[in-house]
Amino acid sequence: MNPETKLAELGHALPPPPASAGSYVPTVRTGNLLYCAGTLPMRDGKLTHAGPVGREQTVESGAKAAEACALNTLANVKAALGSLEQVSRIVFVTGFVNAVDGFTESPAVINGASDLFVKVFGEAGKHARAAVAVNGLPRGATAEIQVVLEIRA
Repeated sequence: MNPETKLAELGHALPPPPASAGSYVPTVRTGNLLYCAGTLPMRDGKLTHAGPVGREQTVESGAKAAEACALNTLANVKAALGSLEQVSRIVFVTGFVNAVDGFTESPAVINGASDLFVKVFGEAGKHARAAVAVNGLPRGATAEIQVVLEIRA
């Protein structure tokens, strides 16, 4: 099934690709890999989720933040490739969770992104991953993800 059709069935629409917030580009293609810069949970130029998990955010709302990051990543992928059908596999996801000291549930938060990728791409959405708690993210965001994808030649 077309990934964009699957997104619509899940009740999601791709947002406009978020603008770069510094001296970098949103994606870089090398061979059959597409490296995606870190994305935040943004919508219409504003954070959807701010503050650390364990204080302003819960694990559940943190997972929604990670899902928003995944949608922004997919928007950048579509802008780079023209279609999400060009994705043959999600290879690796690095997830960062803005959290209170001692927070140990980063994997549950980043599941918000991982689960979306699996729902949209099926087996090809299963990926290797790191989920790391940090004491701060750009703009005070609750989560940030970086993604590496394999793309069709």
